[in-house]
Amino acid sequence: MNLEKPEYEKDFYAWALHTAKLIRDGNFSAIDREYVAEEIEDMGKSDRRELVNRLSVLLAHLLKWKYQPIRRGNSWKCTIKLQRLEIRKNLEESPSLQYELNRQVDDAYEKALIIASAQTGLSENTFPKKCPFILQECLDDDFFPE
Repeated sequence: MNLEKPEYEKDFYAWALHTAKLIRDGNFSAIDREYVAEEIEDMGKSDRRELVNRLSVLLAHLLKWKYQPIRRGNSWKCTIKLQRLEIRKNLEESPSLQYELNRQVDDAYEKALIIASAQTGLSENTFPKKCPFILQECLDDDFFPE
C-alpha cells in the first residue's frame, strides 16, 4: 500500500508548474485529470467568491455613505470607486460572472449589513432588510446615495 502523499499535497506550486509542462508537452496520460478538473472548478468558485466579497464591501460602503452622511470622506469614496473598478475588471475578464453577480446580490447584502453595522456602530435594524440599491446603480461611478 502506497501511503505517500500525491505531489499536489506535497508542493502545490511545483505540481502546478509540472502539470502545465505536461499539458504543453502533450503528455496527457501523465496528468491527474480528476484533480486538474477539481482545481479548475475551484478557480471558478474563487472568482465568484471574490466578486461577491467585493460587492459586499461596495454595498457596505454605500450604506455607510447613506446612513452616516456626517462621516463621509475620501476614504469611503476611494473604497467605493476601487470596488467598482475591481468588479468591472473581474466582469471584463469573465463576463459569465455577471449572471452570478445578479444572483448573489442578496448574499452580498447580508454580508454588507454585518460590515456596515460593525463599522458604523449602528444596529443592523437601522438598515433596510432588502438591498435598497439596484445593482446597476451600485456599479455606476456617479452614484452616491443621499
